Amino acid sequence: MSGARDRVLMKGNDAIAEAAIRAGCGAYFGYPITPQNELIAYMAKHMLDKGRIFIQAESETAAVNMVYGASAAGARAMTSSSSPGISLKQEGISYAAGADIPMVIVNVVRSGPGLGAIAPAQSDYFQSTRGGGHGDYYCIALAPKSVQECADLTYRAFDLADEWRMPVIVLADGIIGQMMEGIVLPPERRLEDLPKRDWTAGRRAEQGRNEARHITSLDLIPENLEAKIKARFERYERIKEREVRFEAVGTEDADIILVAYGTSARIALGAKKLAERAGIKAGLFRPITVWPFPYKQLAAIAESGAPILTIEMSLGQLVEDVKLSLLERAPHTPQSAVHLLGHSGGVVPTEEEAFERICAIVKGNKQ
Repeated sequence: MSGARDRVLMKGNDAIAEAAIRAGCGAYFGYPITPQNELIAYMAKHMLDKGRIFIQAESETAAVNMVYGASAAGARAMTSSSSPGISLKQEGISYAAGADIPMVIVNVVRSGPGLGAIAPAQSDYFQSTRGGGHGDYYCIALAPKSVQECADLTYRAFDLADEWRMPVIVLADGIIGQMMEGIVLPPERRLEDLPKRDWTAGRRAEQGRNEARHITSLDLIPENLEAKIKARFERYERIKEREVRFEAVGTEDADIILVAYGTSARIALGAKKLAERAGIKAGLFRPITVWPFPYKQLAAIAESGAPILTIEMSLGQLVEDVKLSLLERAPHTPQSAVHLLGHSGGVVPTEEEAFERICAIVKGNKQ
């Protein structure tokens, strides 16, 4: 493994794994599935090299519950999978959210529903941004667009999980997981320097506690459970104020605003360049936190009244948050001004296709 500031050529899956190790991941539990198998293979080698815990579980359900247990005992813990595997983990993620247990979940998205195919997609957006499992809860969801961001956002995910005591999802896709780029890796953190978890079962003895510490999502008294959920939602509001991340490129006085995340944002950036050569000023708005979504920030940009084109590898999921951002915030941009370029099943939109839509929308807007 390379030094902290060396520039290295890495695949997205490997960068996620290495960043997790450097962030202090003490326990990893997973189950193989394409297109994230390089990630689990990397963890199998390098976690054991460092004397940390790696287990290939018998199933995705088993893996996520092992993460729950390891985190409750005090370890920074992580799992990874791809779309149908993440669906199997949803029960455990819901349990973790209900018990306020931090964990990191990586989803290298493939096309669905069901087994679908191994081609890349972004059709897990609803699952990642609306909780994903049963009950009232959210997960912080971070969407990298590059191998560098795979490393940076994974590294950050562990700190966010600890700070807010909740599951954090790194939402990549098959293209980003498989592509190779030159990156600078984050510094390695020592396990003894990580934030202290005074709430865990694993710290009971050193605090001189004799009673059992019961970490659970179960509360059979409705009023008590509601109070806990309301307190959790108050925490979510603080997260919305402090943790929103986004990128805005050329959005001032734009003829059209492109909204995309992850791989689609790279495609949108190429289409933006094609548009500029044709004399059309296209701005790009990229949410990095897809939960919490940057509603206020997008609405402020949309107040100009410019039409919006959402580009995504699904048939209309991100676009719903784009429309929500306009409600009561950007009265000069009606819902009808939001357009969608979406593909599913593993089909990836092209820069040329996006450019054609840009031209058609801008022409129609001027008529």
